[in-house]
Amino acid sequence: MELRVVQYFIAVATEKSISSAAKALHLSQPTLSRQLKELEEELGVSLFLRGNREITLTEEGVYFLKKAKEIVELVDKTTNDFSRNSTDISGEIFIGCGETEGMRMIAKTLNKLQKQYPNIRFHLYSGNSDDISEKLDNGLLDFGIFIEPTDKNKYNYLKLPYQDRWGVLMRKDSPLAERAEIQAQDIIEQPLLVSRQSMVNNEISGWLGKDVDTINIVGTYNLIYNAAIMVEEKIGIALCLDKLIPVKDNHELCFRPLYPSLKVNLNIVWKKNEAFSLASKKFLEQLREDIAKDTE
Repeated sequence: MELRVVQYFIAVATEKSISSAAKALHLSQPTLSRQLKELEEELGVSLFLRGNREITLTEEGVYFLKKAKEIVELVDKTTNDFSRNSTDISGEIFIGCGETEGMRMIAKTLNKLQKQYPNIRFHLYSGNSDDISEKLDNGLLDFGIFIEPTDKNKYNYLKLPYQDRWGVLMRKDSPLAERAEIQAQDIIEQPLLVSRQSMVNNEISGWLGKDVDTINIVGTYNLIYNAAIMVEEKIGIALCLDKLIPVKDNHELCFRPLYPSLKVNLNIVWKKNEAFSLASKKFLEQLREDIAKDTE
């Protein structure tokens, strides 16, 4: 499978038209059609449903499009790493993270790094731990920031000197807002918005003393911002981490911590035996130094 053919496929899937894609790629339509047909024969599946006005992807085509974009992204990332001048430390660092105040330490490290090496650039990918783990395993991210526990058979890691605290995001006119802390029995019957990631559900299940799926979940969220809008609109209350929504100046919402307190540690992880770019090596060196100073 040639990379250029993968790029042709992405172009056709984006344009939803072989003629439009051929024009954008500066190819003849018969040439592009033949390349796509050969790709389908190589894979042994049909990637397209060819209609009168536009083409659509089959189920296999949707899956291949996702993988094709990852292939091209990984090639671009690798090419950029090799194209940098080795005498002038530069390059790109790809970091995946969920929503956490602990990112401030990463930001401070990146700030120091860029002052010393101004040609280093960083790219943040926000998502839950399941999304980040997939991209990390596929080589699209250099580092991922996860709440504990961390799969120590799969990743190397550094423990960040920061803990996130779980609690409940709710409207200020909620009866629960009168309490300083929220206990398990307070929320069992409440309509809840919870995170979709499996690792979080395990932590919450342990705190509740029962499986998360047995309580009144009205919705799930990936990142908390949109969930906060749902809370404002009285759909339910949200189990989330502290300091992600600035409730101090919010007229509608407030945050109350869980009791007994549920805190989680943060780790920055990377694949074992990972071949780092020079930029990523320098980032990890600086981060180790910053963590050591913070814990002295």
